[in-house]
Formats: sequence, structure tokens, C-alpha cells
Amino acid sequence: MKKQNVPELFGSMVFDDRVMRARLSDKVYQSLRKTIDENEKLDEEVADAVAKEMRDWAVEKGATHFTHWFQPLTGVTAEKHDSFISPSPDGGVIMEFSGKELIKGEPDASSFPSGGLRATFEARGYTAWDPTSYAFIKDHTLCIPTAFCSYSGDALDKKTPLLRSMQALDRQAKRILKLFGKNVKYVRTSVGPEQEYFLIDKEMFEKRPDLVYTGRTLFGAMPPKGQELDDHYFGVIKPRVSAFMEDLNEELWKLGILAKTEHNEVAPAQHELAPIFSTTNVATDNNQLTMEIMQKVARKHGLVCLLHEKPFAGVNGSGKHNNWSMATDEGANLLSPGETPYENAQFLLFLCAVIKAVDDYQDLLRLSVATAGNDHRLGANEAPPAIISVFLGDELSAILEAIKTDTPYQGKEKEVMKLGVHTLPRFSKDTTDRNRTSPFAFTGNKFEFRSLGSSNSIACCNIMLNAAVAESLRQYADVLEKADDFASELHELIKNTIKDHERILFNGNGYTDEWVKEATEVRGLSNLRTTADAMPHLLDEKNKSMLMDHKVFTESEIQSRCEIMLENYCKTVNIEGLTMVDMVRKNYLPAIESYLFELAQTTSLMTSVSSKVKCEYEITTMERLSELTDFIMKKVVVLEKALKDLKNSATILETSEAVRDSILPKMEDLRRYVDEAEMLTGEKYWPFPSYGKLLFSVY
Repeated sequence: MKKQNVPELFGSMVFDDRVMRARLSDKVYQSLRKTIDENEKLDEEVADAVAKEMRDWAVEKGATHFTHWFQPLTGVTAEKHDSFISPSPDGGVIMEFSGKELIKGEPDASSFPSGGLRATFEARGYTAWDPTSYAFIKDHTLCIPTAFCSYSGDALDKKTPLLRSMQALDRQAKRILKLFGKNVKYVRTSVGPEQEYFLIDKEMFEKRPDLVYTGRTLFGAMPPKGQELDDHYFGVIKPRVSAFMEDLNEELWKLGILAKTEHNEVAPAQHELAPIFSTTNVATDNNQLTMEIMQKVARKHGLVCLLHEKPFAGVNGSGKHNNWSMATDEGANLLSPGETPYENAQFLLFLCAVIKAVDDYQDLLRLSVATAGNDHRLGANEAPPAIISVFLGDELSAILEAIKTDTPYQGKEKEVMKLGVHTLPRFSKDTTDRNRTSPFAFTGNKFEFRSLGSSNSIACCNIMLNAAVAESLRQYADVLEKADDFASELHELIKNTIKDHERILFNGNGYTDEWVKEATEVRGLSNLRTTADAMPHLLDEKNKSMLMDHKVFTESEIQSRCEIMLENYCKTVNIEGLTMVDMVRKNYLPAIESYLFELAQTTSLMTSVSSKVKCEYEITTMERLSELTDFIMKKVVVLEKALKDLKNSATILETSEAVRDSILPKMEDLRRYVDEAEMLTGEKYWPFPSYGKLLFSVY
């Protein structure tokens, strides 16, 4: 089949600026652009005109339905489809879509998480068009990105607080820029989220109840080969995966998603996709779409895309690196140091604002990435530790040290790399190396927040990051706007920030025990290892006050989110525990017993033939497997009781602590014995595909 021309293909299913400029009148187009670019109020007449052209365009593209596409607190997207058809007087139908239908929808909100924001019987919810994110066509349906709120106006989604946080940062950043003599229309944060994932064979997946129910393997002994040779990392992409990636790119490009980079990741069957930067709100919508389309395209190729943070024990899990920066409407990156960062006071002030924000609100950043799945990944030798710290590299660290100590900065010339082969080009060496163990690293002109799990919505961390930086900038603006000597006050502000927040700066190895000890005991940084440890800090007074002051959340919305996230953590682990019990009772124990029966029959037959036959393999294997079945049975009973006891907890906080302290350790105990039994049981008796088959069958 002939492939389409990429420039023609790109955005072909998006009602983007090109389409709006061509189809809308100049008056309507300019009014809509003001709404998008300058937060102007939306004119209802404009909405009617946009709706008409949006409908005509969508119908021309083959769409028959429309939906308000939103992001409830389930972590995935939601949509209710309505057709364009309306009855006509002659008994036929006409295709209609009004401005009213574009602006507002009324999905039933009763079954979405609310964390106590409304009673269960109160069903009404509203969706409101977000004109800053383009509508698109998916599966013959016009999808309109929307915010989602309750009947009382409380945000029940992730888009609304994200937009609020972007608005808060925009407001405070413009105050700062005005002091530097710059009047800009807006300041927006931009994100490029790198997405890691696993691809496994669909037939293998369907034979594993743990993967089907939970997205990760709850049992599984390691195969002889894992990732120790590092041969998969950036290796040749195998044909089956390459075909998947080719189709995935086409589907993403149709939707205007700037899929740019693809490669094999560290673990076998693991891969990565990275897009070009886009505005945070759009990047969030696009990443949710990317995850959905990855799974859909994979199934067309007989594969399943796993987005769980730790689908396989013993090999790397999957993260999602959130590359974050700030830029003006003129395209100026506020985190670009320029050629002489020491002399770039504006850059240094915005840099310090981020450093201060990360230190002051390290708990918010940590809890923004906290999930049951991500708890398995953080802190292992593959992902950043749970301790939040900032990596700046040698050059910026030296600059900040010079400012702090009021000493001249001795910058060094850029070093030219010489590889010892005349035919190879020479190039300038970067002023600092990368630190892959840092949770929050400066990487040239942006910060890379590396703690997100692969299934996380990037909205959560960007809400907290935007709000925290907005608070730093607000404090700076309050001081600088009153300054008699701006330059002097600015210098002192930067200098004091460095002194007050240098504890968060760390350029070393984040994996060492020495760092954990130094961070917690000497520097006083928090080490919130699990979701149960982290999430309650959302209710800390300093965090609530900041988020409410910037109108990112109301107090009731904060309370509800803490409740929802802890409840999701508990439910996730409870499902995993019940799945383990089910698999052990129905599959693993019967399989081991069947193998024991064959060994017993074989031993009896062989010893009856000759008394000289020792049957050492059969007897020692039977003895150990018999022991293991007893251990497994005892551990299953203990886990079952612990799962039932969860219902006796008085509060969700108590339940989450019981999950952390009781359920998860018991699950690990049970797994250890089952995995040992797998190594001793004949392959034909083992009921589920092994790690070796799951990780290497795609190839």
C-alpha cells in the first residue's frame, strides 16, 4: 500500500489553525484566536460559526458522531458519542451541530470518582469546550477536548486544574518580565513527554490472568537472559516492532501529534516514543491519545502494549520523562541560558524560581507521580529515587556558587572533541554531562522531571510544577516591584535563593546509600517511598494554601483528590492480591500437584524395576516441591485474610497504610515461593507463559 506524503498526512484529522483560517471568516477567526492566545472570553456567536464549520469539515472527513472528550480522575479519557443527525420534515435526517452543543455537554457523572465532592445519587456533570486544544476526528467521531465539572462547579478532571495552573504561572511570569522591560501577551509552559512501553505477543498476554487484570506479571521467574548484555538498548528495531511503529506514527501524525523519536529501550521488549515539544495542555491531551492509540495499533499487529510501570520484575520498568520549559508568545525560552548565562540575570532569576519551587514543594512533586505501579519503579537502578533533588551540571553549579560567594565566575572555553580520526568531524563538547539518576535535571534549556510512571497522566505533575513556580515568581515580583534599586535587589534575591535552597541541588549519583543518608539526615529532604507515604502531604497546610491562593484547586477539590488517589492505590493492590490468590488456587497449585504426581509415578515405576535406581532428581525435586506447596498454601491463606481485613479499616488512610505494611509484603512472600516452584516444575505442566516467552517472543 502506498504511504501518504507526511506533510499532507500530518494533522489531516485535526480542526487546527490551518483549517480554521481557511474555513472561518476573518472576524470569527481573529476572535477565536484572541480567546486561545489571550484568554479572552468566548463569544457565543463565534461558537455558533465555529460549530457549523467544524461539523461540515468533520462530515466531509466521514464523521457521523461527535463527543465531548474529557479526562476524568480515572487516569484515562472518557467520551459519550452523539450523532449529528436530526429529523427533517420530510421524514429524512439532516446533519446538525450547534454552538450550544459545542460549548457544553452533560454526561452522567455519577460513576466517575469524586472523592466526596457529591453524593452518589447526584448524577449531573458538565463538559465545557477547551478552545486551546484542537478538535480531532477519531473512529469517525469528532472529538472535542473539554473540561469536566460537577453540578456544583467542582473540577472532576485533570484538564481544569492544569489550565488554572498555566494561567497562574502566566500571570506571575508576566509580572517578572515587565520588570525587565518586556511586555508579552502570554507565557506558556511547554512539555515534551518521552513515553516508554513494552510490546508483547497478544496470544501470550491473553494466557496470563495477571497481565489481563492488572497490567503486570504478579509471578514469574527470571529467564537465563535478561537485559544484562545491554544489547537491546538502541539496537536494531525488529521487523514486527518496526511495522507497529510505522503504523503508530501514521495514526499519530494524522492527529497532529508530533511523534519524533523511536527506539529500543533497555529491557527486552521495551521501547520508547518521544514527541516534539508542545504547549502543556495540548501535550497532555496528545499523550493521553498516544497511549490509547499505542494499544489500539499494537492489537492490529498481534501485539499488546503494556504501559504499566513495572510489568516484569528483574528488568527495567517504564517511565515517562516530562521535559518542561517556559516560553513567551514571541518564542523566547525563559530557561535558555544563552552564551553567557552568568550575565543573563533574567535566566538566572527564572532558574532560581524553579529551584526554589522544587525545594519548597518537593512533596507535591513526589505525590504528583505517586501510584501503586510507580512505587515498584522509583528507587531501583533504572529510575530516580523517591527523594526529589535538582541536577544543574558543572557550569550552572559553578555560576551559582560564584553568585552565592560574591566571587568572579571563571568560565571556561568550550572544549572541542577530538576523536583521533581525521575523517570524523570535530564538535564542541557540552559544558556538562547528563545525570540519569536525577529526578529533576536541567538539560540545556529545560528541566527533565524523570519520576513519572509510564501510565501517568502528565497533567498531575505539571499542575504542581506550574503552581509551585508561579508561587516562587509571585514572591519575587512582590519584592522586586517595590525595589528602589532593581539591579541590587535582583542580585540579592538570586543570591539568597541559592543560599536558602542549595540543599536541593545535587549533581552526584542518586542511587547510592550514601546519598539517601545525606539527603534525609543532613539536608533534611523528604524520602516518601510509597503512595501511602506521599499522598497525605497534599493536605499539608502549606500545600493547600499555595494551591488555593493561585486558584488551582479549591479546598474541597484538594481533599477529594487525596481521597481518590489513595482509594485508587488501595483498589489497585487489592485487585492484584485477589488475582494472585485466584491464580495460585486455580492454576499454580494444581499444576505443581500434577507434576508431583508424575514424579511419584515415575519414581515408583523406576524403583520397582531395580533397587539400584536411586531417583535422586525425582526424590529431591518432589521433596522441595512438596515443601513449596505447603508454604504457598500457607501464604495464600495469610494473604486472603489480610485482604479481607482491609474492609475493617476506618479510613482510607488506614487502608492505604495496611496495603503498604501488610498486603504488599505478603504478596512478595507468596511470589517468592511460586517463582521457585516454577524453576523446579516441568515446562509442560506450568500453566502460564514464562518470562522468557513473554519478553522474547516478539522477536
